[in-house]
Amino acid sequence: MSELTPDETKVTAWLASRKDAMVALLREMVDTDSGSYDKAGVDRAGQVLARFHQANGLNVEIIPDARYGDAVKARLPNPAANDQRPVLLLGHRDTVFPEGEPTRRPFTIKAGRAYGPGVADMKAGLVIEAFVAAAFAECGGLSAPLTMLTTSDEEIASPSSRPIIEAAARESRCVFNAEPSRLPPGTEFLRDHKQSITSGRKGGVFMRAEFVGKAAHSGANYEKGVSAIVDLGHKIPKLQGLTDLERGVTVNVGLIGGGQTVNTVAPHAWCEIDLRYVTTAQRDELVGAIRGIIETPIVEGSSAKLTIKGEFVPLEQTPEAAALYHTYRDAAASFGISVSAEFTGGCADSGFTAAQGCPTLCSVGPIGGMAHTPDEFLEVESIVPAAQVLALAVMRTAARME
Repeated sequence: MSELTPDETKVTAWLASRKDAMVALLREMVDTDSGSYDKAGVDRAGQVLARFHQANGLNVEIIPDARYGDAVKARLPNPAANDQRPVLLLGHRDTVFPEGEPTRRPFTIKAGRAYGPGVADMKAGLVIEAFVAAAFAECGGLSAPLTMLTTSDEEIASPSSRPIIEAAARESRCVFNAEPSRLPPGTEFLRDHKQSITSGRKGGVFMRAEFVGKAAHSGANYEKGVSAIVDLGHKIPKLQGLTDLERGVTVNVGLIGGGQTVNTVAPHAWCEIDLRYVTTAQRDELVGAIRGIIETPIVEGSSAKLTIKGEFVPLEQTPEAAALYHTYRDAAASFGISVSAEFTGGCADSGFTAAQGCPTLCSVGPIGGMAHTPDEFLEVESIVPAAQVLALAVMRTAARME
């Protein structure tokens, strides 16, 4: 357990005194509706953060988007730094929940856990990033420039934010993405002081297939019809058959639909497909195999077309990312927290930054679980330690890379 320097002590003590303020900001963020397709709501959540940044001395830039929520970029410059590449704090404020969810399930705290839409994934992570940036502004700055980029559409594969994220990664020295961290199985945070972050993530491709047949009366002219539903039905086992758990590959046909009426041979059908893979090299092979299955007719006279709706790239481990992890782990040990890392099948924007060659560490947010469900929770007592560990890791990483 390393001893803190005076500057480190000042920053982490300032954060320790801000627990109530962190919870208050988290409550405001959670109670602000921000489903991915709700541009007005996502922008309101962005303004909550923008006002906080401005009140704490950061420079704020709003990057507009006509369809999805605007990106919010806050900067804490350091003109004296030898290396002007910033440390990048990354996160998203959109959620998977339908409009009105915060009204139905507002922010609450019960038995030490906070609940509400997006409380862990990942509004708590945004809160600690914002307070870490504020701590540096209040306590004399950082040895490197700092940028906090908050995006609007991660839950739908970042269709508008990906180029913004990639550009930010190319100009940064490293990235900390505050997706929620996790409790190792069988542990309790206050009792065991353990935390699990992410060492790597799968890539993901989200696809939609449209099938075309020919309508016919199912009683009088059945033989004249071409069923798009039957063509789709034959292809589902072939698609699922591409799953190879030993290689870390899964293919899931998660949504299907089609048809005109019960007494009509189906003239159209559709399905949506989720592909997960481990290494970049697997991606083209698997997308090609899926396309081949979809676009090769089984029912004579039918046709089909595959479209990619969204995509994440994998977060793959590098020596530079491993160095970030070791710095973070040692920072956590300074507060008596034992950190481990695990690979996950979930996707995140951290894959985009890592693919640009920028060292990236993911899941450094407070501890949470059950994301994307009504039972999503956050361990309230992990908020301040998560902020302190992140601040310490950023300070030590910046000093090492300066």
